[in-house]
Amino acid sequence: KVDKEYYIMQGDFYTKGKFDAAGLQEFDEDKALAENPDYVLFNGKVRSLVGKNALTSNVGETVRLYIGNGGPNLVSSFHIIGEIFDKVHVEAGSEVNRGVQTTLIPAGGATIIDMKTEVPGTYLLTDHSIFRAFNKGAIGQLKVTGKENPSIFHPIKK
Repeated sequence: KVDKEYYIMQGDFYTKGKFDAAGLQEFDEDKALAENPDYVLFNGKVRSLVGKNALTSNVGETVRLYIGNGGPNLVSSFHIIGEIFDKVHVEAGSEVNRGVQTTLIPAGGATIIDMKTEVPGTYLLTDHSIFRAFNKGAIGQLKVTGKENPSIFHPIKK
């Protein structure tokens, strides 16, 4: 039993235009064959999981993420900056890793992650092949609200 469940799909996209160019972007087979995507996205859109579309949780809740990687080419190094995954169902199967920070998801594969949110804050969801996150779009947010827990983390007061 978990308190929240979210579904995330990562994919790489190859276009004739440059990143964030306006208008319809046609498929570029040469970029696909070279495995050089213009976009690496969560849920098919740049910034699809940020701001008003961020994932949410309250301190003390257990969150389950079902994460797929549609590829077609790239492996995902899925990571949430500042969070530790309590359970990772490797390739969405019966094998479980515990206490993991980053997990590999093959193209065409999936994983299931359970984690208990213990400290309030905004955590970044990324493909930790980090230039994909900040330069190609594979970034999201998990916004956790609730009471601070100084036994785990002491925020800096200004």
